Amino acid sequence: MLPPPRRVGVVHFILSQATLLKSHRLLFKQTYTRMKKRYSLFMLALSMLTLKTATAQDPQFTQFYANPLYLNPAFAGSNVCPRICINYRNEWPGIAGTYITTSASFDRFVYKIKSGIGVLVTNDRAGQGTLKTTNVSGIYCYQWRPTRDLSINVGFKATYGQKSLDWSKLNFGDQIDDRRGFVKNTHEIQGASQKSYVDFSAGVVAFTKYFYAGFAADHLTQPDESLMSSGQSRLPMKFTGHAGAVIPIGDKSAETSVSPNILYQQQQDFRQLNLGVYFTKGVLVGGLWYRNSDAFIVLIGVQKGAFKVGYSYDVTVSKLSSASAGSHELSLGIQLNCKKPKPKYRPLDCPSF
Repeated sequence: MLPPPRRVGVVHFILSQATLLKSHRLLFKQTYTRMKKRYSLFMLALSMLTLKTATAQDPQFTQFYANPLYLNPAFAGSNVCPRICINYRNEWPGIAGTYITTSASFDRFVYKIKSGIGVLVTNDRAGQGTLKTTNVSGIYCYQWRPTRDLSINVGFKATYGQKSLDWSKLNFGDQIDDRRGFVKNTHEIQGASQKSYVDFSAGVVAFTKYFYAGFAADHLTQPDESLMSSGQSRLPMKFTGHAGAVIPIGDKSAETSVSPNILYQQQQDFRQLNLGVYFTKGVLVGGLWYRNSDAFIVLIGVQKGAFKVGYSYDVTVSKLSSASAGSHELSLGIQLNCKKPKPKYRPLDCPSF
């Protein structure tokens, strides 16, 4: 579920029925540019029953490195010691039927198999829970060190997903009474309430002490998410490229650094380019990102001992800014202790958020 604001593909349902309420038609017209990248369920009225094909999309987090396994499976075990990441995103709270996405992951490096392993669980609720998507993923990542300074992680992810739709929360055109509103029973044919699927992804990350770059390809099998027996809703492949550097400033004991970053994502016809920089001084981390023609992202984080907590806010600059109320995101990371890594396996030093 590419932003802007967080969606990378397109999952929208064209509301073609002439019986739609005027307010719904107006809201759809004003927000179509962004809504076509989102599950437009809070305006869902029915045309999904007449569509033969539809295209799905992914949620998107703006604290990319606070949710590393979601960004790229090649990050599994990249910190060597056990790591727990929990993320919460509330997108467009100013619009009825907000989008809430949560995720939790665990990963670590296992010396016996010379590889990293991880588990990732994500849940997306659209249209006040009308449409729910839950994914459970298992991840395997192998670290190869071709030279003394260069390491390469290659990761693979297998996912079991389930999408569910609460048909009782949908309103249809034939339910409208001219005077009393939605009071009639519908005669529309409803589809299944749940659909399960299996999905696969892969990624690679190359890194040195100060530089890192990666690429990930999600939905390699393009699973069908459709709840209607008469149509398909293929989840298009998503491609992610990201790179950055960690540049120490002054005395190393001051723990001060600047980290410029770039991230590009594409899912079908939709593209997103993020340019940003992190600044770290002691336990404090600040960040500023620009997402092409859509939003500025402001981030602040604190990392102390085994814990790190981050908050980011998407300042929408598109025409949707007055209605969306931006997007809020929270992250919690827990880095557990373990034995010091063997020289052959090095942890990846990249931003925490």
